[in-house]
Amino acid sequence: MKHLFFLLFSGLSFFFGSANAQVLVNKIDSTLKNGKAGYHVICRNKNVDQNELTIRPVGFDNSAREQGFMIRGRVTKAQIDDLNNDGYPDLVLYIYSDSNVLFGSVYAIISSGNKSMIPCALPDAMMDGKINTGYKGHDEFSLLEGYLMQKFPIYKPGDDKNKPTGGIRSVLYKMVPDNGGFKFSMIRASDSPNSN
Repeated sequence: MKHLFFLLFSGLSFFFGSANAQVLVNKIDSTLKNGKAGYHVICRNKNVDQNELTIRPVGFDNSAREQGFMIRGRVTKAQIDDLNNDGYPDLVLYIYSDSNVLFGSVYAIISSGNKSMIPCALPDAMMDGKINTGYKGHDEFSLLEGYLMQKFPIYKPGDDKNKPTGGIRSVLYKMVPDNGGFKFSMIRASDSPNSN
């Protein structure tokens, strides 16, 4: 039986037009494993407004069940890492909520002792007063040995939408326990100058 939740891999195709680049995101249908445990991920990525995302646990205890999520956005990439340090892989999904793949977020499915899956979402950078100054999307995400790194260009007032001049902001997150679940907690944020 599928459990439905609402939540706001890698396959991108770019089509260049006269005004803006349009990005098509390919269907995801992949199995990601570390040892015998992992996840089978399916998302058609047909529409930015709504997609069904299906996650099936692989090599988990029999009590773990397939979960279906309706998401706003498209999954551009999926990876696994042990974010909660329990020795089992956790699933990390990079989801972009606009047609130009500018505004991204991260959703994680955390393995709880390889017996169940717990969803967790990265807070929206636009809503975080510690890092939102100069934020206009263009998010890039990566995993660093159990940590999540988010990078984006910093826009100064008057910057053209394609030419930010404020440098790059890097934000490092760690997964921490939170009221029986998990959450991403910011470890540090730093700004560096543009490399141009």
